[in-house]
Amino acid sequence: MRLAFMGTPEFAVPSLAELIAAGHEIVAVYSQPPRPKGRGQKLTPSPVHAFAESMGLPVFTPDSMKSDEAIETFKSLDLDAAIVVAYGQILKTEVLEAPRLGCFNLHGSMLPRWRGAAPIQRAIMAGDKQTAVQVMRMSEGLDEGAIILSEVLDIYPTDTAASLSERMSHTGAALWSRALAAIERGGAQEVEQVGEVTYAKKITSAEAQIDWTRPAAEVDAHIRGLSPFPGAWFEVEHDGQPVRIKALLSEVVDGSGQPGELIGQDLTIACGTGAVRLIRAQRAGKAQQSGTELLNGFKIETGSLFSSAQRA
Repeated sequence: MRLAFMGTPEFAVPSLAELIAAGHEIVAVYSQPPRPKGRGQKLTPSPVHAFAESMGLPVFTPDSMKSDEAIETFKSLDLDAAIVVAYGQILKTEVLEAPRLGCFNLHGSMLPRWRGAAPIQRAIMAGDKQTAVQVMRMSEGLDEGAIILSEVLDIYPTDTAASLSERMSHTGAALWSRALAAIERGGAQEVEQVGEVTYAKKITSAEAQIDWTRPAAEVDAHIRGLSPFPGAWFEVEHDGQPVRIKALLSEVVDGSGQPGELIGQDLTIACGTGAVRLIRAQRAGKAQQSGTELLNGFKIETGSLFSSAQRA
């Protein structure tokens, strides 16, 4: 098939690789424009952009797919279909209807649960036990299209957003060959979404702050769901200055104390009920460390209180 691929983060790369390996003609790859990155703020192409260039594919990075120029360029590609995986831009009806067979999206949730920008993070944060990757026909509404193919995955108690995203990206990539074969021959069964609709809003920095008054299981899910980005965080007073620490991996353990109280030198912190031990953490401007290593190089007395977000 003659395809355009539209994607930006690492999550989308396995899907593009799968389409190339299957022998489809990728006539254009669309990705978000390069962004400043690192200390030097050097403009850096997205993972999809970099991979596409390494494969010799033409890459387009319009600031907006809503501009007349971008729409006309897309229409001129004479596509059979467009494949969209975490592209990060809204597509107008003119774009959705341009390919002969339509535009199709790989979404990382069990729709209609967690429509929107952060479905993987929200599923872990909510304590969901399962999620899915689903190939869907794109429509004007936000993730409202009919489901063509779906694969359910368990969410493990140790999963972070990174580990779950990695599994989902490869499971989802493997769906494309079957989905496109069915679409091409006109045999795809398109099932309308049913059930309660929930929305996976974009994560804000303020929301990422840990609320230690919540039960330990909820705090643990919050930490894992936001790891590694943007990272659940808290602050501690050190030498008269607030120091921010990101919590990147945790586990629920026995323990009690005032919410936010350091109750163990393995970085065990009391919650509203129970406690969590921080397995991996990161001080601002420093590398990731184990909880024990962080405390060895950054003395915090047992009984110290860490900042806490206000319960919503």
